[in-house]
Amino acid sequence: MENEHIRQILTEIENGTLSADEGYSRLKLSPFEDLGYARVDHHRRIRQGVPEVIYGASKTREQMEGIVRSLIAHSPDNILITRLCRESADYLAARFSLFYDESSRIGVVNRKENITAKGTIVVATGGTSDIPVAEEAALTAEVLGSRVVRLYDVGVAGLHRLLSSMDILADASVVVAVAGMEGALASVIGGLTDCPVIGVPTSIGYGASFQGVSALLSMLNSCASGVSVVNIDNGFGAGYLASMINHIGG
Repeated sequence: MENEHIRQILTEIENGTLSADEGYSRLKLSPFEDLGYARVDHHRRIRQGVPEVIYGASKTREQMEGIVRSLIAHSPDNILITRLCRESADYLAARFSLFYDESSRIGVVNRKENITAKGTIVVATGGTSDIPVAEEAALTAEVLGSRVVRLYDVGVAGLHRLLSSMDILADASVVVAVAGMEGALASVIGGLTDCPVIGVPTSIGYGASFQGVSALLSMLNSCASGVSVVNIDNGFGAGYLASMINHIGG
């Protein structure tokens, strides 16, 4: 298993039969467990600092069960599952200790609070309709060890709502700005804060919003410096990136 594999590499380094660089390379590239339908990467935590995350959409509940069992043997806590439907969540909950948020479709097996970063991530939304994507970002960041503050429904249609929370924005290490329609929230926050801003365009909006393309283009063309953008409705990607930034120097 993984511990025996690591111990063997360390023993070879100690005996002088393997260089430190060679041992590091072997640890980065292996091992994985071949389940037939999935090759579960058990060294992702070593390479990236975070265990493999399960993308639940289009996977059968039995496939997810097998992957979870494989992951538990190596990283028993906070196994993150994204885009998990209610039916599959009920199936997994009968077999594991599962936290499930139906709005964001986030599932966490053996959820355990473990704050490992000093800073705070603020997750803000333009409107209430953006909350499912925002919660995907917020819960992802929390599972990965970050403290999260939520600022919901503070869009540009009522800018005073955002301005009343400037003290919260000022204390943020990273801000995730989640908005549909014209996606202006990311630019506004980018012009008000001195920390990185991650824009998340959502598919919320009327016809000419083109299911989030309008918000995506607006955020990509932001005139505020320090704004980066993830894909439409990709709350997971934003939460993951925000947590990585939040852990730098921490």
